[in-house]
Amino acid sequence: MSIFPNPSPRSGSEPPSSTPPASPPSAPPPYGPPPGAPPPYYAAPPQYSAPPQYYPPPPPPSEGLGWKFGVLFGVVVALIAANIYWYMQLDKVKKQLTEANDTAQSRIDKLEAATSVSTQSNRRTVEQLREQLERARRQANQAAGDAKDEALKKVDETRAALEAAQAQAKQELTSDISRVRDAADSKISEVGTQVTAVKGDVASTRSELEKTVADLKRATGEIDGHSVLIATNQKELSALQALGERNYVQFTIAKAKTPQKVGDVMIRLTKADPKKFRYTIELTADDKTTEKRDRTVNEPLQFMTSKAKQPYEIVVNDVKKDTIVGYVSIPKVLNTRN
Repeated sequence: MSIFPNPSPRSGSEPPSSTPPASPPSAPPPYGPPPGAPPPYYAAPPQYSAPPQYYPPPPPPSEGLGWKFGVLFGVVVALIAANIYWYMQLDKVKKQLTEANDTAQSRIDKLEAATSVSTQSNRRTVEQLREQLERARRQANQAAGDAKDEALKKVDETRAALEAAQAQAKQELTSDISRVRDAADSKISEVGTQVTAVKGDVASTRSELEKTVADLKRATGEIDGHSVLIATNQKELSALQALGERNYVQFTIAKAKTPQKVGDVMIRLTKADPKKFRYTIELTADDKTTEKRDRTVNEPLQFMTSKAKQPYEIVVNDVKKDTIVGYVSIPKVLNTRN
């Protein structure tokens, strides 16, 4: 119940009009105030204020208590349902734990029984092995004693056999020394004869070599102008090699697009004329290529390299169709030129 008065039935919250109802005008007094009398007192017109503001009444208390009671009742019911659910779950878990414990206990009992049987079996096996080991040890000791006696007997027999063998070997050695001495004397005589024959062969070979060297052709070199020995066949080349003054590398080069390595130089045959015994080659040394055009058989081609102070020599002994045969003569001492 509000303590404020109900609003007026007028629309809105406008206050009522403050204008008082009109009153009929009063007649002026028939007489004026007496002389010397004070002026008549006039009261001030009444003042009107705005009516108090209106507030809506609060809801009745009975409606709020009902709503709260409903919510509380729902919570209590939910808690009771949850407790019942968890109690059932707990009972289920207890049953499962009981079953698991029973199963585990059964397995443990079986394992204990199996372990007991296995332990007894292992104990019997260990005892059997111990008995076998002891028996084997006794047999080994007995065998060792027998072996010792047998070994001593063998030693005596071996010693006697060794002494007899030494005596026989000494006798045979003496006889062999005599035979070897006689054979050695015979061999020495034979070797002496062979040495004499070899000396004769060496002298003959040296004489033949000197003759072959004397028969070697000489040609004038292109670079130094001195005469050089050249070989025209395999026999003369062997004689030059026997002198040991230079190294010789033989070659057989066919006509091709790529050069062939001979020693430390590269040679490519570009033309061969077997009728005129002439040929043309490209020579590569020190990464420089030069052409030796229209050369003849057994003509020494001299050229210098950075590896030696003396000239290299190329000699072609035979010209065939698209092929040349010859050798390269290389100085023994290879030093860098100044």
